[in-house]
Amino acid sequence: MQSLSQTITSQNWASHSLNLSSLPIFGFAQCFRDLSHTDCLLCYAASRTKLPRCLPSLSARIYLDGCFLRYDNYSFYSEAIDPVRDTLNCSSSYGVVEDERGERREFEKSVGDVLDNVVRVSLGEGLGFGVGEVGGVYALAQCWKTLRSDECGICLRKAARDVRGCLPKREGRALNAGCYLRYSTRKFYNEAGEEEKGQKGSFRRGAIIATVLSAAAVVMLFLSAFYVVLSRLSKRKKDKESNYLGQISISINKSSLNFKYETLEKATDYFNSSRKIGQGGAGSVFKGTLANGRVVAVKRLVFNTRQWVDDFFNEVNLISGIGHKNLVKLLGCSIEGPESLLVYEYLPNKSLDQFIFEKSKSQILNWKQRLNIIIGIAEGLAYLHAGSNLRIIHRDIKSSNILLDENLTPKIADFGLARCFAADKTHLSTGIAGTLGYMAPEYLIRGQLTDKADVYSFGVLVLEILCGRRNNVFREDSGSLLQTVWKLYRSNRLHEAVDPCLGDDFAAAELSRVLHIGLLCTQASASLRPTMEEVVELLSNSNVDVSVPNQPPFLSTGTGLPNSESSIRSYSTNSLFQMH
Repeated sequence: MQSLSQTITSQNWASHSLNLSSLPIFGFAQCFRDLSHTDCLLCYAASRTKLPRCLPSLSARIYLDGCFLRYDNYSFYSEAIDPVRDTLNCSSSYGVVEDERGERREFEKSVGDVLDNVVRVSLGEGLGFGVGEVGGVYALAQCWKTLRSDECGICLRKAARDVRGCLPKREGRALNAGCYLRYSTRKFYNEAGEEEKGQKGSFRRGAIIATVLSAAAVVMLFLSAFYVVLSRLSKRKKDKESNYLGQISISINKSSLNFKYETLEKATDYFNSSRKIGQGGAGSVFKGTLANGRVVAVKRLVFNTRQWVDDFFNEVNLISGIGHKNLVKLLGCSIEGPESLLVYEYLPNKSLDQFIFEKSKSQILNWKQRLNIIIGIAEGLAYLHAGSNLRIIHRDIKSSNILLDENLTPKIADFGLARCFAADKTHLSTGIAGTLGYMAPEYLIRGQLTDKADVYSFGVLVLEILCGRRNNVFREDSGSLLQTVWKLYRSNRLHEAVDPCLGDDFAAAELSRVLHIGLLCTQASASLRPTMEEVVELLSNSNVDVSVPNQPPFLSTGTGLPNSESSIRSYSTNSLFQMH
C-alpha cells in the first residue's frame, strides 16, 4: 500500500507486487478518468482506509464510485473477468421506472443504447474509458490500465450484458475483475472525461487547421510561454510545500511524536463510524484505544493543499512544544500514511457547545461550573499570549473549540489557524480566517491581527456561556446576543440576559460582573480591550474595579451586513472569509 500511495500521487493509477517466497502480494489502484488528480487522491485515501477491514483475507477488492483498489496473492493484472466474484450492485435509491404509457420499454431501450455507446467509445478511443447519455440515462465505463484492448473489450461487453439485469431500476453497476460499468438516471460523472475526449478530437481537427492558419502559431507561442512561467511558479510553490513537509517529517521522526499509521488504524477499529466523536472544518475525530490501553482522540485531516500544510505545521511544530492545563495536549501524529493524523488526549465530555446550546443537554452547567470554565479558558489564552517563549494567537476561539475533561476542566483545542506573533510586531497582516460572529472588527475589516482578536472572541464566548445563546444567531426583536446584552447593560437589567437554565442558582452581582467583563472584551477599539492577563485578574479578584465599556460593534442592517442566521452563513462563504 505504501508503494501504491507513492506512485498514485504522480499519476492516477499504480500497481506493485512483492514476490515473497512465503506469500507473494500483488496490489493495484486506479481512479476513474473523469476524476481530477485531487479528487483521485481523496478517493484513494478513502479506499485505503477501508481495505484493512478485509484482513486477514488473502484477497480484497474495493469499488468506489471514483476509484478501485485491490490486493491478491496472485498476479491478476490481466484478469478481465472472474465468474465467481464478478457482481452487480443494483441500487434502489432512485426506485424503478414504472410500466406506464410505455415508459419502461423506452427506458430499457435508452439503457441498452447508452451502454453500447460507452463500450464502443471506450474501445474505439483506446482509452479504456467512456461516458455518454441517451434519453436521460447516463453511463460510465472504465477498464483497468493493466488490461490489453481485447481484454478490456471482453470485460466491458460482459458488464454491459450483466448490468441490464438491474432493469427496471434507475441505477445499476457491474463490478468486474477488470472493469467497472454504471448507468443512472442522474448525471453522476464529472465533465473531465467528456472534455478529454473532446480535446482529443479537437486536437486532430486543430492540427489540420493549424497548417493553414499561421496565426495559430503565434497563439501557441504565447500559450507556451505562459505555460513555462506558470510551471515555474507552480514548481516553486510545490518546492516550498515540500520544504514544509520535510521540516515536519524530520522533526517528527526524531521525536516521540511519531505514530505509525497502522497503529492508529487499529486503535480506531479502522476509523469505524461508531468511533467517530466529532466533525470539524479540518477533519473528523475518532476515539481510539492504543495497545497499552490508553484512550486517545485521533483527528483525520482532509486537506491535501497548501492550507493543509499550514494547518499541520501549526498543530505539530507550534503547539507540541507548549503545555498548560487549559490547552489540549497533542500526543503525536502520523504523516507517512495515505492521510495525515493527529493524536490528542481524549476528553470524555467533548465540546462546550453541547452543554450550553443543544436542546437535549445531557447536563446543565450550574453557575460555579460556568465560572470555572470561563476562568480556565482565560488562563489558557493568557498562557498562549504571554506565558511561554512564543506569543500565539489562536484565531478561532468559540464554544466548539473548547473541550471538557471528566472534571469539566476546559481545554482550548484546534490550533490549525493559530499564528505566532513576534515580540517586536504590533500586529500581523494576514488573510481572514475564523468564524463570523467571533472575529474582531479590526481583523474582519482590515486583516490586522493581534492578541486582542482572541480577547474579542473570548468576550463573545463569555456572553454565550452565561446567556445560553449563540452570538451569530440573530433575532428579529433583539438582533445579536452582543447587541441584546449591551442594551440590557445600558438599562441596568443584565440579569434578564442570563440563561433560564441557571434558575436562581447564582449570585446576581457576581454574574453581572462577569457579563460586564465580557462586554469590556468586545469593545470595538482593540486598544480599549484588556489583555488576557488582565482579564484573569478581573475574574479572580473581585476587589479590582471593572472599567466602563464602550459600545461593542454590531452586525446589523445598519452596517451593511446581513441580520439573519441564514444570511450570515451565506455571507461568510465569500472570498473574505474562511468559515469553520
